[in-house]
Amino acid sequence: MTAITAWPGRAENWLDDRGKGAWIAAMVLGFIFFWPVGLALLAYMIWGKGMFGKNCSHRKSHHRAAWKMHAPSGNSAFDSYKAETLRRLEDEQEAFAEFLRRLREAKDKSEFDQFMDDRARRRSEEAREVEPAG
Repeated sequence: MTAITAWPGRAENWLDDRGKGAWIAAMVLGFIFFWPVGLALLAYMIWGKGMFGKNCSHRKSHHRAAWKMHAPSGNSAFDSYKAETLRRLEDEQEAFAEFLRRLREAKDKSEFDQFMDDRARRRSEEAREVEPAG
């Protein structure tokens, strides 16, 4: 990659490492020195970076933390404890997901049974209304 095409990516990474304040400062300086640059940075911050959501560097730090969670610590006792705890938590998560599935099925069945009962009741009421008085 040439230096001409690489500098925007390096500038973006540099600003991301410093957070929202650096992006805002760059935008203000862009408006001061040449207003189209400030406007372009503002548009990029709003639509390209999701500046009004989470912090710019949040995504990178989240990925780093996820990788660190699985990295060995160097202490075999702690690593086995961590592996066992993670396995137990995954088992509990699966059990909870199964519980929620069964709960949804029971709710669906209850709602369907209520629908069928209401339908049968309406049909019997309609049948009584249609019967000639005797």
